[in-house]
Amino acid sequence: MLARSVLRACGPVRQSIRGYASEAQAPKSSSTPYIVGAAAIGTGILGYSFLGSSSKTSKTDGAPSQSTEDQKNINQQKEEAPGKTFTGGEQGFVDLKLKEIIPYNHNTKRFKFALPDEEHVSGLNVACGRVIDRGRLKAAIITKFKPEDAEKPVIRPYTPINDEGKVPSHPLDFVPLQSLQPTYTLADARGYLELLVKVYPKGPMSEHIHGLKEGDTLSFKGPIPKYPWSPNKHSHITLISGGTGITPMYQLIRAIAKNPEDKTKVSLIFGNIKEEDILLKKELSDLEKEFPQRFRVFYTLDNPPESWPYGKGFITKELLKEVIPDPKTENIKIFVCGPPGLYKAVSGPKVSPQDQGELSGILKELGYTKEQVFKF
Repeated sequence: MLARSVLRACGPVRQSIRGYASEAQAPKSSSTPYIVGAAAIGTGILGYSFLGSSSKTSKTDGAPSQSTEDQKNINQQKEEAPGKTFTGGEQGFVDLKLKEIIPYNHNTKRFKFALPDEEHVSGLNVACGRVIDRGRLKAAIITKFKPEDAEKPVIRPYTPINDEGKVPSHPLDFVPLQSLQPTYTLADARGYLELLVKVYPKGPMSEHIHGLKEGDTLSFKGPIPKYPWSPNKHSHITLISGGTGITPMYQLIRAIAKNPEDKTKVSLIFGNIKEEDILLKKELSDLEKEFPQRFRVFYTLDNPPESWPYGKGFITKELLKEVIPDPKTENIKIFVCGPPGLYKAVSGPKVSPQDQGELSGILKELGYTKEQVFKF
């Protein structure tokens, strides 16, 4: 059984998960415990649980109380909201010039595109510290190009991975929720938009982007509305990802982790073929070390090296059962993003960008409902 082999092979990992499980959880709005796995005595399968508190979440929990002087300092630090390159609606496509190409691994590169104004932000806000644009998580954008002799253009969605632009380093730097001044983060770093693109054989858009040179342009349109997120909306979320499906997950993880007001706990299950295929591993590792009480990653590889200490094989029912809270747990959410095979096996595909489709696959077999799952 995969889960058994995973846990048996990971002594150090088990200890870290136990530590995560035993950490005191921040107060939640629900008294229901949420469980990661279940202990099965005699089977060799180990599970871990961490319990919720009966008290309600405090908006200032974990942050020093703000004095009048603190508030004055915050108000003094406010800046005029920067202009947005992408405004949605009837705006249409915007051509951006490629300013930098950064090799990432054997088949992936980072592409930095300059925004029209170096003081602009993209406009692809991720809710961080407050509800932005009614809480709609707008993390994706559409790219377009028309091949020679083609009747129709190629259009593909991507999720930017920009580093933070104005993420506060101290809780006091967060503007109060009642303020109209948003905090810009992740996709809203000023002056540029960055994509992490893996090239796929016969993938027309990925091959086109990898063929671009600095100074070339690419057409973009957005933002694409996604899941309506606000801090502490769920007590625990599980992210199931494969390959480049990590990019929207990464944005959500960082938006939660970097907001001291958001006490949501996050578990990421990340499947890949080989170790060198793992995208953003260092960034995920850094977040895991920085926020050990709130974030954990569970890796699994189809073709792992002999020294690989984590999961081996596909993302299976046994692995998901070990990591995801029980279906009857209140206030949980599961997010899925990856290649078609992952959707088919885990949750079933979306019908369209606007239609989530019915829930099927492993998650349905484990007893989860359509309302508990969101497909990116």
